[in-house]
Amino acid sequence: MAEQVRLSTKTGRYVLLSTVLGSGIAMLDATVVNVTLPKIGTELGASLAGLQWIVNAYMLTLAAFILLGGSLGDRYGRRTMFVVGTGWFAVASLSCGLAQNVAMLIASRVLQGIGGALLTPGSLALIQATIVKDDRSRAIGAWSALGGIAGAVGPFLGGWMADTLGWRWVFFINAPLAVIAMTVALRHVPESKSQGARGNFDIGGAVLGVLALAGITYALIEWSNEGGRMAIVAAALGVTALVAFIAFERKHPDPMLPPDVFASRMFTVINVVTLFMYAAISGVFFFLVLDLQVVGGLSAVRAGSALLPATLLLLALSTHAGALAKRVGPRIPLTAGLLFAAAGVFLMSRIGAHVSYTVDVLPAVVLFGLGLSLAVAPLTATVLASADPSRAGIASGVNNATARAGGLLSVAGLPLLAGFPHDYADQAAFTAGFRIAMIACAALLAFSSGLAWLMIRGDVLETGPDTRANAAPQCRMHCALSAPPLEPADRHG
Repeated sequence: MAEQVRLSTKTGRYVLLSTVLGSGIAMLDATVVNVTLPKIGTELGASLAGLQWIVNAYMLTLAAFILLGGSLGDRYGRRTMFVVGTGWFAVASLSCGLAQNVAMLIASRVLQGIGGALLTPGSLALIQATIVKDDRSRAIGAWSALGGIAGAVGPFLGGWMADTLGWRWVFFINAPLAVIAMTVALRHVPESKSQGARGNFDIGGAVLGVLALAGITYALIEWSNEGGRMAIVAAALGVTALVAFIAFERKHPDPMLPPDVFASRMFTVINVVTLFMYAAISGVFFFLVLDLQVVGGLSAVRAGSALLPATLLLLALSTHAGALAKRVGPRIPLTAGLLFAAAGVFLMSRIGAHVSYTVDVLPAVVLFGLGLSLAVAPLTATVLASADPSRAGIASGVNNATARAGGLLSVAGLPLLAGFPHDYADQAAFTAGFRIAMIACAALLAFSSGLAWLMIRGDVLETGPDTRANAAPQCRMHCALSAPPLEPADRHG
């Protein structure tokens, strides 16, 4: 482990700067692309299924490999994997911007997701490993606020570039930001890795994870468009690969997803909350900007601008939400935030033709942004408090994988649930599907809120997830496991 520093020091500020820039481009890309989808679809001739794959190709490899990325960071160095992932992401982004057809863009997005899988867990793990415990909640709050702003400003920035420079620039802009993040990290951020790190890693598990997510995603997308035998075959292969993945991880000597990390009930619960929360968020970001353009008739920049109030709320409140979670515990702000977000998304179901920004969009976006501001930092802090510091990469990797998998399944499955048309230019059918999708997303957020209230302990940030007598005594600092690991605490990196 690296020597830990205060957030107020020069090194602490550089750690925050580099991690915000690195994770920020990944968060930015996750939302900036959505608002440009109608223009991409028009220029490249993509159907709704093609637009789904442009989004899901990125989330597929990000979700499948982010666990491996966390493990590699713990073993080979968190700064090293962060820098490698950021550079990879930049090169893949340039390939996306140069794509000449839908197939090339989807393939480039697959590669982009791999880069994101290396840099995303590394950014949060660097904060966990480098910043002292007393400053960690504040650092995570600042990371959540600034990174969340990058994600929230994406629709506005993407809309402006799509209307002026062209949609390809939403990918080109990643390169200079990535260079700055890598430069700061290499010059000013200390390296950290788990003691006793070893070189073995779990390629088989990563491949099975990709096959499982790809099979299930393909089945959902194709069934909502054409159905048929291929969708059934893909679903069967995906489920089979998922079962094989679970069995493989139980037997592998160095799994990228150590099964005993879920021995912590708190860690398991917070990841279930994450799954449903980010499924809803991804559904909102995918369908709202499409609806505002396809049905509401707004330009790309006006559709993106509609989400600016959420950006301002994230800027104003996320850091305070992190401090609030430390003071009163994460349970109350997380529960309240998810309820506010659910109310905002429910109001979005009214948005359709002849949309009024003041009446239809603004109240919904304000409630949604307020909810995210309250929920994101407490959720992230709870995830990290539920794992031993030596497993920071694995913990953040699992949670990020859970979030991306939720988004992946949401974007793939909601069109099937809501009956979206294959031709997304059909305004009447799209409006009906959008309303059902927003109600479904609101229900997911409300369920997450109830689960957080019932299952998250208020003192988890202070005591860790398990305080029972059988908690493992040999874990350093605090231990997230209710049973001892197979070997000493660094067993899995």
